[in-house]
Amino acid sequence: MRSERALPRWWFGLVGITAVALILGVLHALWFAPTERTMGTVQRIFYYHVSSAWTAFVAFFINFLACAAYLKARHPKWDAVAVSAAEVGVVFGTVNLITGPIWAKPVWGIWWTWDARLTSTLVMWLLYVSYLLLRQFAAEQPSQRVWAAAFGIFAFVDVPIVYLSIRLWRTQHPGPVIAGGEQSGIDPRMFLALHVCFLAFLLLFVVLFYWRYRLERQRAELAELRARLHRLHLERSA
Repeated sequence: MRSERALPRWWFGLVGITAVALILGVLHALWFAPTERTMGTVQRIFYYHVSSAWTAFVAFFINFLACAAYLKARHPKWDAVAVSAAEVGVVFGTVNLITGPIWAKPVWGIWWTWDARLTSTLVMWLLYVSYLLLRQFAAEQPSQRVWAAAFGIFAFVDVPIVYLSIRLWRTQHPGPVIAGGEQSGIDPRMFLALHVCFLAFLLLFVVLFYWRYRLERQRAELAELRARLHRLHLERSA
């Protein structure tokens, strides 16, 4: 007999599809895409670096929408969506921050530089880590979750700044290579590899997000049950 709290079958199917997509992403990034003439093999980290950034943007946009919905409806479901999206988004943001310096060191000769893109990305990561800390402190106090939701909306302000930074300011970070003007553009095989990797990361995000969302909802139900038992115990003791 299948438990109602068990993960649905479609989720396990999606895990399998995600695994295949990740393997295809590796094949495209490491073998099918041509080697970049200037940077060489190290450029292949580009497919994971950009895909992780885009996926983090998607996660933080979902967090923004869920925080706004929670402030309007005050329904625990939206709070669970918000915190789940933020946690998974921070994971992909961490991947982005790690792969960036690995790529930068052999190309720039340094691990890090405080230009607009890198600095705003680090600020974005710190903002969402701060959101998660604030949300953790408010986990047992629903009235305090309002402050976490408000902070989540505030944190999203930095996301478009990160995206536009290489368009608005002169930075050491490479300019946009897709839809970035006449000087942009990549080999079609590189374009395909990037989007295969991005699709794989999006699928991985959905897998992790849904698992984390189910966990958060069950945690909330358990906390509510404990509160009811505590109130019942107090009533009987009175």
